Amino acid sequence: MKNLYTLVIALLAMTFSQAQDITDAVRYSSEELTGTARFRAMSGAFGALGGDLSALDINPAGSAVFLNSFATVTLNYNQRNNDTRYFNGITSNENSEINFDQAGAVLVFNSRDPETKWGKFTLGVNYSQTNNFDDNYVALGTSSTSIDEYFLGYADGIPLEFLETLENETITDLYRFLGEDQGFGAQQAFLGFRGFILNPVSNDIENTSYTSALGSGSFNQEYSLASTGLNGKFSFNFASEFNDFLYLGANLNSHFLNYDRGTRLIETNNNPGSETNEVIFTNNLSTTGNGFSFQLGGIAKLNETFRVGLSYESPTWFTISEQTTQRLETFSNEFNERIVVNPNVVNIYPDYRLKTPGKLTGSLAVLFGTTGLISFDYSYKDYSSTELRPTGDPEFMFQNNLISTDLKAASTYRFGGEYRLQDWSLRGGYRFEESPYENEATLGNLNGYSLGLGYNFGNIKLDLAYDNTKRTDNPQLYQVGLTNQANIQRDFSSVILSLSFGI
Repeated sequence: MKNLYTLVIALLAMTFSQAQDITDAVRYSSEELTGTARFRAMSGAFGALGGDLSALDINPAGSAVFLNSFATVTLNYNQRNNDTRYFNGITSNENSEINFDQAGAVLVFNSRDPETKWGKFTLGVNYSQTNNFDDNYVALGTSSTSIDEYFLGYADGIPLEFLETLENETITDLYRFLGEDQGFGAQQAFLGFRGFILNPVSNDIENTSYTSALGSGSFNQEYSLASTGLNGKFSFNFASEFNDFLYLGANLNSHFLNYDRGTRLIETNNNPGSETNEVIFTNNLSTTGNGFSFQLGGIAKLNETFRVGLSYESPTWFTISEQTTQRLETFSNEFNERIVVNPNVVNIYPDYRLKTPGKLTGSLAVLFGTTGLISFDYSYKDYSSTELRPTGDPEFMFQNNLISTDLKAASTYRFGGEYRLQDWSLRGGYRFEESPYENEATLGNLNGYSLGLGYNFGNIKLDLAYDNTKRTDNPQLYQVGLTNQANIQRDFSSVILSLSFGI
């Protein structure tokens, strides 16, 4: 009989075995403002300016603005503060780190032909850290919803026969079998059943309905998340100047990402009728990926005062690999018994593909001779066009429908200014980024400001910047069952130091 169920459920589980969802799509499609200290000090409003290595991330034509070959390296110090509210609980978390944020160089080749209108061309390469995934928070409070809803949500429809070990079959054997042949949902049902969180409605091996072993009431919960990783990009740039008026450029970008996340829920209760009074549920995720994109851009020097820029960044086509581990521990006051369900199995999922949205940026800059400048960038990015692939997979079809309805096109506005006083430069900027979600309560709009200064030693330039952003985040604890949201007030600050020199 078990072999029969294997044939039927395996066909269904093939499409429901992976854990990718809309939150993954948003995470890997989003970019933070990173780059050189001058770029950061002006909040990244460089689309019509160029002449900075990080400006190539906005408009690849910017490398043709350089007069001479140039290189820049950047370090930054990041500090992240999360103030988390969860029902009646309030917690605060802080973490800081030093990162190697950017390194690149541009080679400038001036034309020797006095008849050509193509005055020069440039070749450049730049590394930038486009997103930092380092994060941690703790949601602590009392809820009327328990983790039992998570396991019940996955257990419905799973035959009891699949949740009971056979003779000489270990927990590891059965958990691995379920993952390979029945999928992620069956594994969750198995954990809940073996951890005495679920009870079958009947002991018939064909039973597919379950009830909770936890009594209703209040549940004290402590949910913690810690993540590390980054999204990085290597850009290979070519640009040229035409007739001292038009700058044109292109980038070929190679992307890589790594993301590691661990979550742990500790839940306790003293509710009447509870057979289980404590649950400790641990999940670990490890993700790696690589991708490709391209950029095209142009800058027009209308006169000595005004410049305009336009650039297009293609979608990034990622190939992503994921693996997970799980552990469940429960305790019963009534039986004074602790149960540990530790499969010691690494779930390795088939690679999947992700197409992130493209981006269009229009820019305007006003230059006041050698005294200073002001600049403005507007970017448009339609997150609802994000796709998990293969699109024919039923689970990805479901997630892509959610993406198309729950996400939207988001605009970004960046303003920057610079004032020069002999060898010193004073800078400032502001940016506003719209939420990618239709329901902005899921993830709020971002507001940020920046300040900086620089000193020109001649062939060497030293720049320093401070950048601060604030955003409200309301993540769900789990995508199924226990979908309570934590409210996180995020405050992110950076101090950036760049060294630039002619080459």
